[in-house]
Amino acid sequence: MSVAWQQQKEQGTHRSLRFMVWIAQSLGRTPARTFLYPICFYFLIGFGCARQAIRRFRERALNHPVGWLELFRHYHAFASTILDRVYFLTGRFDLFEVEFHGREVLQQELAKGRGCILLGAHVGSFEVVRSLGRSQGNLDVRVVMDEQNAHRIRDITKELNPVVAETVIQVGGVETMLQVKECLDQGGVIGVMGDRVTQDDQTVGCTFLGQEARFPTGPMRLANVARAPVVLFFGLYRGGNRYEVHLESFCDQVQLSPGQREADLRQCVQRYAERLEAVCRQAPDNWFNFYEFWGE
Repeated sequence: MSVAWQQQKEQGTHRSLRFMVWIAQSLGRTPARTFLYPICFYFLIGFGCARQAIRRFRERALNHPVGWLELFRHYHAFASTILDRVYFLTGRFDLFEVEFHGREVLQQELAKGRGCILLGAHVGSFEVVRSLGRSQGNLDVRVVMDEQNAHRIRDITKELNPVVAETVIQVGGVETMLQVKECLDQGGVIGVMGDRVTQDDQTVGCTFLGQEARFPTGPMRLANVARAPVVLFFGLYRGGNRYEVHLESFCDQVQLSPGQREADLRQCVQRYAERLEAVCRQAPDNWFNFYEFWGE
């Protein structure tokens, strides 16, 4: 099975990433942000496939032709969240204004004495959600992800914050489910993205922005096996130093009937795709899948 996002090479050399980290830590956030303009211009001009994928996404989400200025703004939003990751990883939450919506949803689930699954997407920033963990009294937040296509980012994360790097649970590992269960049993939170298909994923076709796209069923299967409540999350970048974290209850438990497991899975994933579509229309600059999502 060909997986578009895994075929993309990780952009940026290790040296260039280390240089940007040095700029961010040495000069501060405001001077470092000036470097984002030439970087965005370089990637916007130099990588046509990614540019066309974002153009097609925006045209579907907003129903109007997309110009270069709009594309540049999209790239700048992405670059801003990458830069801000340096500060989030090093505990500089004081640099940002983070507005929470639906924090009580997570509090109510955790008050039941069990952990929960945070189901998100490659929309906005996951690192800003860690600020929620701090506000909840150092809540244990772990994320299940595939790091095979992001070796340089993984290495930088280890250098900046080895503790956070250790909270990543590699998807598909032999101990993945054991680590997930251990975290949930201790009242922690498991973060998982529901929008990217990996090599071994089972998928279903869902209507997304007016056309069918393949979505993985793995996150829903994980929630079903873990018997944990599912809370949707989106950490949206709103320009400058502003972020919004949106949390909403998705279901108390993913239940798959013995006689119609596939139908139940399709229904759950379609409902997720509909919520993701609504967020994309509300905050299109936060869509960070720089590949042809519909497989064209």
